[in-house]
Amino acid sequence: MKTLHLLSAGAALGLVRTLEPRVREVLGAALDARFNAVGTMLQLFEAGEPCDVLVLTDSMIAAQIAAGTLDAASRSPLGRVRTGIAVRVGDVLPDVATPEALRAALLAADAVYVPDTERSTAGIHFMKVLRELGIDHELGERLRPHPNGATAMRELAAAASPRPIGCTQVTEILYTSGVQLVAPLPQRFELATTYTAAVALRSTDAALAARFVQLLGGAQTLALRTAGGFDPIELGDAHDH
Repeated sequence: MKTLHLLSAGAALGLVRTLEPRVREVLGAALDARFNAVGTMLQLFEAGEPCDVLVLTDSMIAAQIAAGTLDAASRSPLGRVRTGIAVRVGDVLPDVATPEALRAALLAADAVYVPDTERSTAGIHFMKVLRELGIDHELGERLRPHPNGATAMRELAAAASPRPIGCTQVTEILYTSGVQLVAPLPQRFELATTYTAAVALRSTDAALAARFVQLLGGAQTLALRTAGGFDPIELGDAHDH
């Protein structure tokens, strides 16, 4: 059985894991998938790690196509992912509908679980939100950053403190047991990121990799992507927002 090497943003972890049995059955391939913050995965790709398919933000994929490392014809948007607030299952859902309510909810928390604040899409954005709310210094010691959103959400689920809260991509919240989505960030702070898959030109089996990309982003998995937190997008409207 051939092995497909995937380097992917953490936002697609739930989708890929759910599709893994189908990859074996339909494509006859095993999957060697690695997930982390987009900055980390881009570094691994540029360092020459084995890669048949790359999943990053649409703008990052476009840059790699321009650099001549990805097959432009294989480019397939998976959908747009919003960034949201999470709490443990069973905890009271705070009001985060407005900037003022979000500020109060964050200040009331005793620990704030987030992905990498320098390399992850959601982590970088969350720090901008804290600065705009004027509470970045006040929350500094309460921040609990982790390499990626999936890890941050697992740690939030296991948190022993009375009032933890978290922020990451909606897909990572929905996929993690023990946490629940409160709501996306208020409209003023909305971050909706398009994630896109493409075949690496250094793929050892470009035809198989292209079939995998079609499975990830095709119509046959649209309902699965939507349920997992990927908002459908129209063709030609795949740019990051």
